[in-house]
Amino acid sequence: MLPDIKKRNALLRNLSFSDSNKNLALLLILPSIIIVFGVLIYPICYSLYMSFNKINFAQRQFEFAGLKNYLNMFTDKYFFNAIRLTIYFTIVTVFAEIVLGTAMALVLKQDFKGRGFVRGIMILPWALPGVVNGIMWKWIYNSNYGALNALLSQLGIIKEYQVWLGNPSSALNLMIFANIWKETPYVVLLALAGLSTIPKELYESAKVDGAGGWRSFWKITLPMIKPVILILTITKTIWAIQTFDLVYILTAGGPAGGTELITYYIHKSTFKFLEFGYGSAMAYILTLVTFLLSYLYIKSLSKEGEII
Repeated sequence: MLPDIKKRNALLRNLSFSDSNKNLALLLILPSIIIVFGVLIYPICYSLYMSFNKINFAQRQFEFAGLKNYLNMFTDKYFFNAIRLTIYFTIVTVFAEIVLGTAMALVLKQDFKGRGFVRGIMILPWALPGVVNGIMWKWIYNSNYGALNALLSQLGIIKEYQVWLGNPSSALNLMIFANIWKETPYVVLLALAGLSTIPKELYESAKVDGAGGWRSFWKITLPMIKPVILILTITKTIWAIQTFDLVYILTAGGPAGGTELITYYIHKSTFKFLEFGYGSAMAYILTLVTFLLSYLYIKSLSKEGEII
């Protein structure tokens, strides 16, 4: 046994890196380290520094403000309005996307002619870039030549063209519909993956016991895909909170701030009103919320290697 141990140690010494090899490895990864530091770490640290200052870039002045930028959020009615709209937007979109996506996945799981073609077409909305999606729906909702007005007018539902994005409540709901249209296919993909892991024997046994389709769904399908639904709920919540491009392209936060989600309000405060310190503070609060949701996501995936 002792000679074998000596041989193994000798082999490990021969396989270990020499100092020159270690230096070479460090040299090879140095460009990546520099890029990560310059693109990610430095901006994060610098924005944190900015959040504690009142900044005047025109005069290159940084005045230390302590926690003032963070405390200002508690008295900013526009900030709370953005939070309220973001919560509403997030709850409605996440709920609708998961319900519709799961229902569509159940249909697409069935064996029917042309199923592969339908699955391929279904993924197209999610494949569209966010900016393209926003421009497309802006054309659809256009009050002069939009497809929505034309369709409803042809069907006799409306007598004259409507300014769909001219009312705060309707504009927000139409923006939610546009987001649901784009993001639901992602839910369908993951739900289909979860459904494909359910053994057919479970349904056959339930059928023998006299269980119908609805009972099989509640007793077999839903519990089996519960981990997938949990993952989708958390990830879609994070993505909904971070929605920016759709707001920027479709409504620019209007009308009357009716679609001004928190990400767009941060953007407007920072780059339109040049409140870089306040904008950085709000961005860090949003980052902390995102980190918290990410922690819940990781916690839900792993508990002694199992999904909880």
